[in-house]
Amino acid sequence: MDVKYLPLIAAPLALAACNEAYDPRGVDHDETLLSVSATGESEVRPDEAFFQVGVENFGQTGKAASDANAQDIAEVVAALKAAGVPAKDIQTRTVGIQRIQYGDRKGQYQANNIVAVTVRDIERAGDAVTAATEAGANVFSGPDLRISDSEKAANTAYGEAFKAAKARAQAYADAADMKISRVLTIRDGGGSQGNRYVPGAPPPPPPVVMQTSRDAAMVEEAGGGVIQPGQTTSRVSVQVDFALVPK
Repeated sequence: MDVKYLPLIAAPLALAACNEAYDPRGVDHDETLLSVSATGESEVRPDEAFFQVGVENFGQTGKAASDANAQDIAEVVAALKAAGVPAKDIQTRTVGIQRIQYGDRKGQYQANNIVAVTVRDIERAGDAVTAATEAGANVFSGPDLRISDSEKAANTAYGEAFKAAKARAQAYADAADMKISRVLTIRDGGGSQGNRYVPGAPPPPPPVVMQTSRDAAMVEEAGGGVIQPGQTTSRVSVQVDFALVPK
């Protein structure tokens, strides 16, 4: 008797399972899924500058090169502070000494010390570069112009990206004689700000050396570089899933 009733119990269960199909994106049976990708941008004037500056010295002994290097970098740091850069915005990045094995300086020692400098008032960045150069800096890299409130700039770009995605979805809906019912999901596609590096990108280039004292003299005579902030572009992308329904 039990065996005869088993098929009758199993059949209703199978029908119920067919009627409960599940879409993880939440699309109802009377809706059409539309996935749209879009990008957004915002342009903001940078308000701070980052650069690396330092000194490179040579000597017949390691101690001679190192002592000269320590004295010169101290003068550069003092000049930066006098130009209005606080100690918290001056950070050592590289300290090194090595014996030269080739070229005209073979047998001598080379010492270097490089510091990273953040100037939070971009109008004073040129003065800071000039001060470091006049103090004897012969290694320089930058500047990297930045936005202190990068989150605000990115959020503006994300807002523009979503507007673009919705406009594109509306175009699809109109062409299909449908309308947007609701937003199902919004996925952050990431992005970039100006020339800032993102995870997985190559590291920034190392500082370059001003090869001759004549180069440094030319910078000094010119009064240092005039930094033009311009505009920094933040660019982001989003992917949005919309549900469409017939009009």
